[in-house]
Amino acid sequence: MSLEISKAHSLMEEALNFRGMRQDMIASNIANADTPFYKPRDVRFESTLAQKQKEIMGENSQTLRMAKTDGEHLDALPDLSSATASLFYRDGHMAKNDGNSVDIDVETTEMSKNSTMYNAVIAAMKKEKMMYEAVVDASAKLS
Repeated sequence: MSLEISKAHSLMEEALNFRGMRQDMIASNIANADTPFYKPRDVRFESTLAQKQKEIMGENSQTLRMAKTDGEHLDALPDLSSATASLFYRDGHMAKNDGNSVDIDVETTEMSKNSTMYNAVIAAMKKEKMMYEAVVDASAKLS
């Protein structure tokens, strides 16, 4: 029997897994910066994470709707119910003479952003752990 800490905990675990996968993908791009005809790859998982959130938190979780001043403004967001993590080739960068289109500046920027998000999830998990420790300590003092 497993103990569920919170619904958000399993969602944070999924986010860490996806962030780790993206970090590996970016590191692979940097490692292949001199490989002829190599195209940089990346993974999109935000929609998958949103779907996972719906599964974990429940379809009827409380959501905050945006106010509209006009019915024509801010059309509905796309349905993410069939979303999956998708691998894609980052396009739009000038290829070098050898056909390689890895841009080290873009890759290091993406790695930095991903690392920041990874650290933010880790910090949230640490805060969650501290809250549970505080509850356990407080309940120990009651008895």
